[in-house]
Amino acid sequence: MDGQLHTAGGSALSLGTTLPHGYRGAAGASTATRTALKEGLLVSDPITVAVLGFWHVHAGDYAARIRQHPDTELVAAWDDDSARGRASADAIETAFVDDLDSLLTRDDVDAVSITTATTAHHAIMIRAAEAGKHIFTEKLLAPTVAEAEEIIAVADKAGVALVVSLPRLYHGYARAIVDKLASEELGELTYCRIRLSHDGAIAGWLPDRFYDPAAAVGGALSDLGCHPVYLTQLFLGALPATVSATYASLTNHQVEDQAVVTLGYPGGAIGVVETGFLSRDPFTIEMHGTEASLAYESTDSVLRHQNAGADTWQTLAVPPDSADAFSQWVTHIRERTRADDNLTRAVELTRLVTAANTAAATGTAVRYPIGVA
Repeated sequence: MDGQLHTAGGSALSLGTTLPHGYRGAAGASTATRTALKEGLLVSDPITVAVLGFWHVHAGDYAARIRQHPDTELVAAWDDDSARGRASADAIETAFVDDLDSLLTRDDVDAVSITTATTAHHAIMIRAAEAGKHIFTEKLLAPTVAEAEEIIAVADKAGVALVVSLPRLYHGYARAIVDKLASEELGELTYCRIRLSHDGAIAGWLPDRFYDPAAAVGGALSDLGCHPVYLTQLFLGALPATVSATYASLTNHQVEDQAVVTLGYPGGAIGVVETGFLSRDPFTIEMHGTEASLAYESTDSVLRHQNAGADTWQTLAVPPDSADAFSQWVTHIRERTRADDNLTRAVELTRLVTAANTAAATGTAVRYPIGVA
């Protein structure tokens, strides 16, 4: 990675900036950049896709998306757990293949959607890329930055389109907030808090494997918390000065079922990420600057603006969502372009989650950035 972010127009932006507009335009970057992929990989029409792994709860959703998209066709499925794989393949009405190598050598498979355990991503994505299969996957891209960067390097060498699902980057409220920050109407940004939670740990619907530290990498922060993390990076910048974290497990699992991460930025702004598996709270964004504030809540899907010292909030227009990550992936395959912005964000997401896990485990504030030259 070159340490740069790229806007929809292809201009490079430094990851190190702490200004809100350091990420300007990226929320709507449905076609990202025009970096060309290596020539030589031909795909079918429609693009044929196999599902690799049903470890993640969103595997079925992505299978449905493959069927829904007019330019893709679901043709096969594999899982390292044969019983789970066969049952899941039956549920999505596709053929189960029990040998991964034979699946990856098939000429009638152009691409793969990988929803294995995060700890299996590196090995399987390397094999898929070297087999010339385009890759769509769930976050996190990998447990470590080094593994994430190696996956990307191998995909680039093979000329395959790799996209990580970071869906909330492309929601209308994210674009509206980026535009408002770019206008500098909030003044100097001082504080941003984003909360996202569900009740999977107490309602019983989240599978036990999500609490296995060996397979899941971590708990609530490494899974659901990724969304408020990458949104905080979108709004405040990718490089805070410090990362602190408090994890807890009310349900006595080996990984946290709730987490709070605090990011301190060089200019004095503070970012707070809240997540958990214990409550079905509304998804909320709270942002304050020296001149005004913004607030978003999923209950009514309304973005509000309040000038400093004012008593009332003004409702802001929220634009439609941009193309989702899956549609962007299909476009990158068709147009032979690289998802520069998405891949940079995927690496930085892994970097910050890793730092938060370290901070929580050690009970200390981690100096940041980690592993950036």
